[in-house]
Amino acid sequence: MSVVGLRPFFRRVYRYRLAYLMILPTALLMLTVHFMPSIEGFIMSMLKLNQFTLRYFLRAPFIGLENYRSILTDPGNPVVAGITGAARNTLFYTIVVNIGTLGLGLVLALLLNRRFPGRRLARTLVLLPWVVPTYAVGLLWGAMWLRESGVINMILVDWLHLLRERPFWLIGPNAFWAVVIPTIWRFLPFNTIMILAGLQVIPDELYEAASIDGASAFQRFRYITVPLLMPVLAIMLLWGVIFTAFGYNIVIMMFGNGGGFPGEYADLLMPAITRQSFGLWQFGLGAAASILMMLFMMIFVAIWLRVFRNVLTQEGSL
Repeated sequence: MSVVGLRPFFRRVYRYRLAYLMILPTALLMLTVHFMPSIEGFIMSMLKLNQFTLRYFLRAPFIGLENYRSILTDPGNPVVAGITGAARNTLFYTIVVNIGTLGLGLVLALLLNRRFPGRRLARTLVLLPWVVPTYAVGLLWGAMWLRESGVINMILVDWLHLLRERPFWLIGPNAFWAVVIPTIWRFLPFNTIMILAGLQVIPDELYEAASIDGASAFQRFRYITVPLLMPVLAIMLLWGVIFTAFGYNIVIMMFGNGGGFPGEYADLLMPAITRQSFGLWQFGLGAAASILMMLFMMIFVAIWLRVFRNVLTQEGSL
């Protein structure tokens, strides 16, 4: 990029120099905390670091991109197969959870934004799942999903008679939904409150003017609510994708209280990397998988920024 092309950037930095100066210490600290471990992780990913070479640590045999090649091109390797399968599950898990939390959060926020008796109590109660620690959510729902003594089967089979037999929720394909539903339950309150906050700053005059012009409820939602909520929805999408892609606590606590294996249908990437690294002592392979995941998330953030930059900036550019 030429010096001429950088002039707008330097003008913007000079204009907001006080703001940049205020955030400089925090930025330097964050770079130190995150950048240096990332560099060390990248170095580990280039080494043959396992139970036999761990004593040498960063002086272990250098194998270049072999760990990356194994992950990307050698699905027959049982160690690699666990990571690739978990990556596939993580992709579907991230999509389903974020559709659920954003969609249901929008519906709940619209309902809580209306005037009705007990509205304040309802807004307080909707936050309860958010204050429960994530590891406790895994333990709680793990007990609820049990086939014989779990409350889920008790409700579905004994009370509502929706099912004839008690299904297994923690084994087989149902295990995927046994992870998805608690995750949505855990993070739905946060999305709901954030969207509700966005709804409350939309001027009522806009809806009144649209009603006078003959706009239907759906048209007011489509052309007023959604566009003005788009910055909030964009931030929630970014936060939700990053969090769910790195999901760990719920899965690791639901299956075996921190030591279990969720199976091929519910295994996520972060528990799989942890298991391969500390269970099978494949630290180099685990580091390579972590670096690849970080790169994919950086690509997602770049795409997200490209898509929503006009929504998030008043001038239409960063």
